[in-house]
Amino acid sequence: MLKRLLTAVILIPLVVWAILSLPTPAFAIATGIFLALAAWEWAGLIPLQARSAKTLYLLSFMAVAGVAWWAVEQQPEWLSRALPAVAVWWLLAGFWLLRPQLGRQWVIPKILLAVLVLLPVWLTLSSVHGQAERGPQLALFVFVLMWVADSGAYFAGRTLGQHKLLPQVSPGKTWEGAIGGLIGGSLFAVGAAMWFGWTGNRMFGFVVLSIVCVIVSIVGDLFISLLKRQQGLKDTGTLFPGHGGVLDRIDSLLAAGPVFVYGLSWLE
Repeated sequence: MLKRLLTAVILIPLVVWAILSLPTPAFAIATGIFLALAAWEWAGLIPLQARSAKTLYLLSFMAVAGVAWWAVEQQPEWLSRALPAVAVWWLLAGFWLLRPQLGRQWVIPKILLAVLVLLPVWLTLSSVHGQAERGPQLALFVFVLMWVADSGAYFAGRTLGQHKLLPQVSPGKTWEGAIGGLIGGSLFAVGAAMWFGWTGNRMFGFVVLSIVCVIVSIVGDLFISLLKRQQGLKDTGTLFPGHGGVLDRIDSLLAAGPVFVYGLSWLE
């Protein structure tokens, strides 16, 4: 518990500083480094055993990421056109959770799936960070929304949790925890909307979008848990003491980030 707390005390201020202080290209590079680390951890979820296979996979993934970045830079509208497909994927992932044994032996599909799971959050958050109006603040919002929802779920689950959410995937998560996360995320979204100076329909739409993101984030969290469970892993890595690996820290954000950015386009 102490390791977990100390890691959070160090990590959270660094993330906040990076989001608010770095120019968008530097922010994209910094988050791209974590994207590469997440992709390396993903290799263990496929799983790829040989280091040569992992290295080839990682180099291929980063090449695809570079091409995707270049394409979005040339044609920004391509990203918005691709986001509905990403949203559909996370809907399908929700159904996959109901059949946790499905895909245990898949290798090629999981290699390809890394692009759909990992790339969108990097591209979308870099895109929203570069917006002229409140870009970094909006990028920070979705990070903090996930932290607040996770904290609300943790404390509600610890104190009130009795009904298991999806025990065959993640035995520790409860319906009470999920509701606690939704309440915490909703209250934070209301406060953030007021801070942004939004009222009326804009505020209502923003709060509804935030609630949807919290719901989708639960799917992202459970999906990474499913992949870990299929390989008998507790954590995806050991980079963050007490917190596991990069994927353990961004599992909620993987699903919520693209949905948030897609929803923002409807609010404008």
